Amino acid sequence: MGGQHPQNVDSTFEVSITPGIAFNPENAKRGELGPKKKWETKLLSASLWNKIIVISCVIAVSLDPLFFYIPFIDKEKKCLGMDKKLRNVALILRSLTDITFLVHIGYQIWEAGNKAYKAITRGNTQGQKDWQPTLKNNEIIPFAKKFAGYLSWLSFLTDLLAVLPMPQILIVVLFFKMKGPEHLEHRKVLNLFLLSQYLPRIFLIILSSKKLTKTAGIRVKAVFNFFLYILASHVLGAFWYFFSVQRETSCWHQACKRNATDYTGCMSTFYCHDRNTTSRNITFFNEHCGVEFPGDSKPPFNYGIFLDSLKNDGNTGDINFPSKLCFSFWWGLRNLSNFGTNLTTSNYVWENLFAILISITGVLLFVYLIGNVQTFIQLTTTKSEEIRQKIKKKELVWETWMDKNRVPEELKKEIKKNIHKKLEKDKDADLENIFDVLHWYTKKILKRHLCWDILSQVQFLKVMDDKVLKMICDYAKPVMFPEDKTIFRRGDLLDRMLFIMEGTIFTYSTTCDSGRTGASTSIPTKQLGRGKTFGEELLMWASPNKPRVDKLPTSTEIVKCHTKVEGFALSATDLLSVASKCRRWWNLNNDR
Repeated sequence: MGGQHPQNVDSTFEVSITPGIAFNPENAKRGELGPKKKWETKLLSASLWNKIIVISCVIAVSLDPLFFYIPFIDKEKKCLGMDKKLRNVALILRSLTDITFLVHIGYQIWEAGNKAYKAITRGNTQGQKDWQPTLKNNEIIPFAKKFAGYLSWLSFLTDLLAVLPMPQILIVVLFFKMKGPEHLEHRKVLNLFLLSQYLPRIFLIILSSKKLTKTAGIRVKAVFNFFLYILASHVLGAFWYFFSVQRETSCWHQACKRNATDYTGCMSTFYCHDRNTTSRNITFFNEHCGVEFPGDSKPPFNYGIFLDSLKNDGNTGDINFPSKLCFSFWWGLRNLSNFGTNLTTSNYVWENLFAILISITGVLLFVYLIGNVQTFIQLTTTKSEEIRQKIKKKELVWETWMDKNRVPEELKKEIKKNIHKKLEKDKDADLENIFDVLHWYTKKILKRHLCWDILSQVQFLKVMDDKVLKMICDYAKPVMFPEDKTIFRRGDLLDRMLFIMEGTIFTYSTTCDSGRTGASTSIPTKQLGRGKTFGEELLMWASPNKPRVDKLPTSTEIVKCHTKVEGFALSATDLLSVASKCRRWWNLNNDR
């Protein structure tokens, strides 16, 4: 009974699997899905989510480098500033992409929980009023085991790592609060975490893109590979900018150690937003950390690969964001393309590791691209060979057909040319009717060649002028009938003549049983094969030399295809046109 439970049933815990989704017992009994369930199934399909995750990963990886452009160097005051407008934009955009990952995490938990619940409660036919399934005490542990088995831990943990707010915390908060003698060591750890945040997202892109590109076309794969190259250039360019800023602040620290009497006080004034005084002695910064020096002189501080960013009209300075982005992206694309071979590094370890990372990334992307190009070439070659074999097979069929019908060589060459041109455009072109692919003039010659031998065997046309026979050939239309097709029934109007080229037609006469049943039987009377004609009565009916009869003759027999039949049909209307146009030359064998 609804709401009643036996007294010996264990106490239960309510576990919500799909909160807010109603369950309709009537639909469940009929095996149907309600409107909400259908919407839910469509929305939560694996294919849709896979596409959403790939797009979200790509957007997230594209947006994360914006955080690296937040710090800038005030060249005049020699302090580290923060681009607050860019910070706000980056935080908002990152939060929007994180929503997708959070929803995906929730979806994976829901899916695993739903499967586990169904596995645990399988066989329970009691309907639920609300979609709030309950678990007994002895079902909690089996449910947890099933849940752990159904949950995709690799995807779940990767999503969890990808959504961690590392750029928000490490750059926006911690980066601008690092002070003290161990400041540089702390920044190295920060850089490692910033680099590591890309691993789960890159893994998600690779994992999801494999599933996505299986069903995508070659062009989509090519665009995706190219985009990966562009994306890597964008990320490496942003890191180069961020490390350039850090390299100059490292020089300031070194200058403070060598020249400042108050080392702690000197280091505490590096941030523009929390300096105690607006004026300080920065002359030794210019001397020790200058970036402009004569070509032959030794630089006071070796910036290595970061020198271009610092001296190139102050790329790390307080300039407009598009200029920074484009210059850094160009640097990343240029060095990724040549595998970092043009980079001139200092002896700074982390700088060399960054240069090595650029080279390895460039090589990996190049190998990946070459592998895909090779696969594309193999697929194209295989596909081309398959198409060539398919075309050759179809051409061979028609070659045999033309030989069988004794088509002249010149006409045969023209037909082959038309067939080949059609198959090159569409390898799957329907060539069942050869006349569909021929030029009108070639079609006319071929029809005359094929029909002429048949017409010359018709008794009524033995003495007919060639001009009339040619016009009959021109008016005739190619037809094809499947096996067991009934062309005429007894009593049907003979509205066309048939000229048989291939196949067999049987004619049947019907006899009625004089007994009680009154059943009729069909008896084969004639077999018509290649070169034969049916419907010669129409020639007498259309003859201009005899009195006109408006009513068409009728079939006295059943005409049925014994096999597949190919040939030509001349309609009664077209035959009348031929007779009226060729009245002067019309001469049937039995015309009086």
